[in-house]
Amino acid sequence: MSRAEALLSDPPTPAFPLEELEGRLLVLYDGECGLCNRSIRLMLRRDRRDRLRFAANSDPRAVQLLAEHGIVPPQAAPDTIVVLRNIGTPLEDMLVRSNAVLACLRALPQPWPMAAALLRLIPRPFRELGYRQIASLRYRFFGRLATCPIPTPAERSHFL
Repeated sequence: MSRAEALLSDPPTPAFPLEELEGRLLVLYDGECGLCNRSIRLMLRRDRRDRLRFAANSDPRAVQLLAEHGIVPPQAAPDTIVVLRNIGTPLEDMLVRSNAVLACLRALPQPWPMAAALLRLIPRPFRELGYRQIASLRYRFFGRLATCPIPTPAERSHFL
């Protein structure tokens, strides 16, 4: 039995203390992607209202949350950003690719919500096409990290 199968066969337990999320968005990202890590660092610096939490999509707790939404290894979203909102409530939902990026931008202070509003004017099929193009080239231009960078002590509270 693989580690992922073992995780999924255990009875469900909260992947993260849900009370600590308190309505924040949970951003699941590719921890080995240079572009993804730079984007997370940018969001950490800009998230003055403390509305975002982060986890690499390879983290066992992230794998469990993805499984609850029907995404199981090996398809555990390695090629996309996933945003979970309203975790632990009846309104819980999952956003992927360009919609996830827009949700992150809306959570940040200005001018990022304005940028999200402008990007939202682009029809979703075109946004998705652009997202997929960037995703397919991200390792070539931004590199692949051997491991997930370790957050600084000040950043740790923003990660699972």
